[in-house]
Amino acid sequence: MQDFEKFEGTIGRTLAESTPWWPDAPHPGDAAPNVVVILLDDLGFSHFGCYGSSIETPNIDRLAANGLQYTNFHVTPLCSPTRASLLTGRNHHEVGVRSVSNFNTGFPNMRGHISNHATTAAEVLRDEGYTTFAVGKWHLSQMENASAAGPYDQWPCQRGFDRYYGFLDGETDQFHPELVYDNHHVDPPKSAADGYHLSEDLVDHAIEFVHDTKSIRPDRPFFLYLAFGATHAPHQAPDEYLQKYRGTFDAGWDVARAEWHANQIERGLLPANTQLAPRNPGVDAWDDMPENHRKLAARLQEAFAGFLDHTDAQIGRLVDALAHLGELDNTMIVLLSDNGASQEGGPFGVLHEWKFFNFILETPDEAVGRIDDIGGPNSHTNYPWGWSQAGNTPFKWYKQNTHEGGVHVPLIVHWPARIADAGTGIENLRDQFHHVNDIVPTIYEALGVTAPTTYRGREQMPITGTSMLSTFDAPDAPTRKGVQYFEMMGHRALYVDGWKAVTRHQAGPPFDDDQWELYHLDEDRSECHDLAATMPEKLAELVAMWWEEAEEHGVLPLDDRTVELFGARFRNRSPHPENRHYTYRPPMAPMPAQVGATLGGRNWDLDGTIDRPAGAGGVIYATGNGNSGVSVFIQNDRLVLDYNCFGDHHVAESDRTVPVGASVVGVRFRRQDGNTGHATLVIDGQECGELDVPFAMRIISSLGPSVGYDHGSPVSDRYTDSFPFEGHLERVDIQLVSASPADAAANAAAVERATMSQQ
Repeated sequence: MQDFEKFEGTIGRTLAESTPWWPDAPHPGDAAPNVVVILLDDLGFSHFGCYGSSIETPNIDRLAANGLQYTNFHVTPLCSPTRASLLTGRNHHEVGVRSVSNFNTGFPNMRGHISNHATTAAEVLRDEGYTTFAVGKWHLSQMENASAAGPYDQWPCQRGFDRYYGFLDGETDQFHPELVYDNHHVDPPKSAADGYHLSEDLVDHAIEFVHDTKSIRPDRPFFLYLAFGATHAPHQAPDEYLQKYRGTFDAGWDVARAEWHANQIERGLLPANTQLAPRNPGVDAWDDMPENHRKLAARLQEAFAGFLDHTDAQIGRLVDALAHLGELDNTMIVLLSDNGASQEGGPFGVLHEWKFFNFILETPDEAVGRIDDIGGPNSHTNYPWGWSQAGNTPFKWYKQNTHEGGVHVPLIVHWPARIADAGTGIENLRDQFHHVNDIVPTIYEALGVTAPTTYRGREQMPITGTSMLSTFDAPDAPTRKGVQYFEMMGHRALYVDGWKAVTRHQAGPPFDDDQWELYHLDEDRSECHDLAATMPEKLAELVAMWWEEAEEHGVLPLDDRTVELFGARFRNRSPHPENRHYTYRPPMAPMPAQVGATLGGRNWDLDGTIDRPAGAGGVIYATGNGNSGVSVFIQNDRLVLDYNCFGDHHVAESDRTVPVGASVVGVRFRRQDGNTGHATLVIDGQECGELDVPFAMRIISSLGPSVGYDHGSPVSDRYTDSFPFEGHLERVDIQLVSASPADAAANAAAVERATMSQQ
């Protein structure tokens, strides 16, 4: 027969005349280290205790003390792009992830997933004989492909990871997450009432995966990518961690920034002449704020601190597990953040972050009435700009921006077997400029691995990052990263040999109208002294070079669209049909929010075709969770709509009973003038109840819908569990109805306001 596989033995007519041969399985060698990459979310340069803050992070601090602590490390200004660079060693535009993976603009720089022409570290290391695990946040596949319907080609297990446990979207509720195990959706193993928290669950599975491989195949090293949901909003933590920080931040962000900055200078984390950047526009002096503003802001920061402290404890559990197995010394641990602290809490902070995305400015005077919810299961909090800038001490601006506050983050490398003489204190510090695309080249060089030029028949893009390995042994090794561009939604910057040109873009005006700034970072790490007016030739040189880098690395076309791209989904061959009619037939797994019919901001009709015995009730369709959502259900033989607008439940109940046997029950929802709405209940085509909704949500929740039950925390307070439908639910049909011209204009204006508010 024709040989399809390599065979170096001989085959005769009988066994006696033949010589067997076994190919060697790929193996990196007995001395090959394990690799663990730990990624935190929306965490600023100063947030770890070892980087200056007063938040307790003893386990992270211990890794820094026994390893290397980088003080001039940079990432992209947003989560998905940083993850794409982190896992590939390339720039994010090159691999098709210029922004969050929820978007696909139709251009090569924004496909919503990592290009198949850019291998991930998991793909490369698995072929070298590593076993590979991803745990936690993914956010590197188009979210419209993240349902049980797939396609699965950009899910973790299809991009090089043998095992996966986590969530696919950009955020999730820490007490009621949307979870995926390998390639299927699962429910959390226990409830929040039973003590569940996602960070603990993620580390439980990370340890289990490591135990599985080291118990059965101790010869194989592993690559573990652990990406926490922490410390992205919602800021949620077990109550004992929230209580621990009560009153800690009552002195305010001005005092905290000054203290954290002084700590950074004292510890050598910054050049001694580094100034503390002035407060960003929109950040008031703490002492000038009204009492309720300070009270709310302090409590929101307490929730963040408790969240980070709790995450640190989980990192400690993982490190202890590795030590117990005898694997810690020969494990290269890389720990970093994906971008600077978030600005998405607005000027005051929010109890429900989705109010911010609905353009509802919840005043502190209103929010303090529910202040005890902050950090718990009944909140979706984010802190205000002032605490975000404190997290980015000593820098200005935030996540999304290309100033240092958005892109300058902590990096810790711990590897006792290789970094045996790390020293203590300042001897641990490394001040070379580096970027997130340098992590993979560093891993490859440390392991003696060469990235393939072709993979599964596809030519591979060149690695554009630069290895940092030379800094492991030489604290004063020269910076090998001479040039690095930055771009996010029109914000742009270029670093060249200690100089930086940067501009902060406002959506809408021409890019050529942007005002560029010039800083000598070697002398001015915190971008306090703009040299643009005194050195125009130098600035022009860097701006021209930025355009050259943009051409080379696939940055163009520049695109400043943001939230409006969530609505650009009614394309051919997507989960969103052109006629905007959706039919769901249970049983079904829960759907990500970006996959299901979008009830927010639209008119809609919903019909459930049912057959029920006497007394049977339950959920027909629910989307969102206990913080905000919509649920249609039968209870006490009546059809019920609960329109949960950020904890304010607007409920309609049918004026007659739902028939026993077959029927069609539903809701007709129409937006009214302004932001109001009107809902009508129908049974078998006959109106049977109505409801005026004082605020019709434009974006309902980050958590998606479920059919025939309520997945996650209950949307309605009229039931306490998933409340599955007890009869036969044949199908749910949803028709999105075209809005009036006036409403379409209002939606467009709202999108514009959202775009401006996020800059």
